[in-house]
Amino acid sequence: MNKDKVRVTDFARMKAEGRRMVMLTAYDYPFARIFDQAGVDALLVGDSLGMVVQGAESTLAVTLEEMIYHTRMVARGRKRALLVADMPFMTYQVSAEQAMSNAGRLVKEGGAEAVKIEGGLVMAATVRRIVEIDIPVMGHIGLTPQSVHRMGGHRVQGKKAGHSPGCRERLVQDALAVEEAGAFAVVLEGMPVDVAAEITARLSIPTIGIGAGPECDGQVLVMHDMLGLSDSFVPRFAKPYANLWQQATEAALSYSREVREHAFPGPEHCFRSKAA
Repeated sequence: MNKDKVRVTDFARMKAEGRRMVMLTAYDYPFARIFDQAGVDALLVGDSLGMVVQGAESTLAVTLEEMIYHTRMVARGRKRALLVADMPFMTYQVSAEQAMSNAGRLVKEGGAEAVKIEGGLVMAATVRRIVEIDIPVMGHIGLTPQSVHRMGGHRVQGKKAGHSPGCRERLVQDALAVEEAGAFAVVLEGMPVDVAAEITARLSIPTIGIGAGPECDGQVLVMHDMLGLSDSFVPRFAKPYANLWQQATEAALSYSREVREHAFPGPEHCFRSKAA
């Protein structure tokens, strides 16, 4: 496993070499350490924390201060992986100046090495302005969770032809606009395999897929989906590689039983005074 620090400039090289990029979300110090030591290339502090950490129904209520807090914890836990932080809803849409200032806070106060912005054509000018002040930007098009109300829910995009938001030709235009604006990579979420493959082939920057099929240059999953840290809905595109919800439940049941049966703490968990 390559232990060299992963930097923004490595992404283009990995695409050119045909090396698949591995990205996971992380929200705290322990999991940042685990994923970093496992050789994950990039850690995303996603505003998905609103749903998987805070229990909300969408990402919309997540604040910039919360993102800075979680990014700072992840920054302490990782050494090798590139650290990307989501810009939450309404921290970059009002003006380029607002976006530049808030991106700067994620870097300066949170320790992020890049920020991620949802949106294509309509956000291209904002992406360009942030890149111009030397803050790397990862784009995000397709199913963009901050647009949940416009999309009528978390719906797959690009199924229909056309240039309207969410249509196939528009997604291609969005991707090209993000690339032209200076993004170093772009997340493709929730779109048909053939659309993602076309975008990946046309872009010189890497594509990171989530629910976009195997032709992307890399993949990202929400850690809770990957680890089975849920007792309910798992997205179709996600694959649980463990069942930590069940294991944690069993551990808590065992602990509770031993406490109630006076089996824990045992002698090996106790301290004795010298006089005794």
